[in-house]
Amino acid sequence: MDIKERLTSIRDGETRRAQFARFIINGCLAAGVHYGVYLLLLVSYDNDVCGVKGAVGESLATGMAYVVGYLVSFALNFYVTCVFTFRTEPTWRRFVGFSGSHVVNFILHNILFPLCLYVGLHRLVAPFVVMGIAMLVQFTILRFVFGKR
Repeated sequence: MDIKERLTSIRDGETRRAQFARFIINGCLAAGVHYGVYLLLLVSYDNDVCGVKGAVGESLATGMAYVVGYLVSFALNFYVTCVFTFRTEPTWRRFVGFSGSHVVNFILHNILFPLCLYVGLHRLVAPFVVMGIAMLVQFTILRFVFGKR
């Protein structure tokens, strides 16, 4: 099987492997948006673009930037998960299930991220470790939400 056939099978396939490949692509996109917003807010804070550097400590600003990045990526992630990963229509039922799975994911992020910082990972590296772990947990949950067992 050549590369074009493999890419086509990922794009069009309904096997668990194809879904997981699309999930990884979607996860990378969501992680990129998450990290991009996070980094933009960190740079804004470090350069005092919003004039809050004196009022908000670095630790709080880092946490807030991480949460805002997560929420922005959430909106994109739901839509792409429906139409690309699992080939389903976005519905309120799926949105509720997706949101519930992200509550678990959000809690996981908020346990792992400070833990990574505590053990000494740099604040620019820690998000990648957290996202990698959370991505695997998320796929397992979402297969049930989208009925693709």
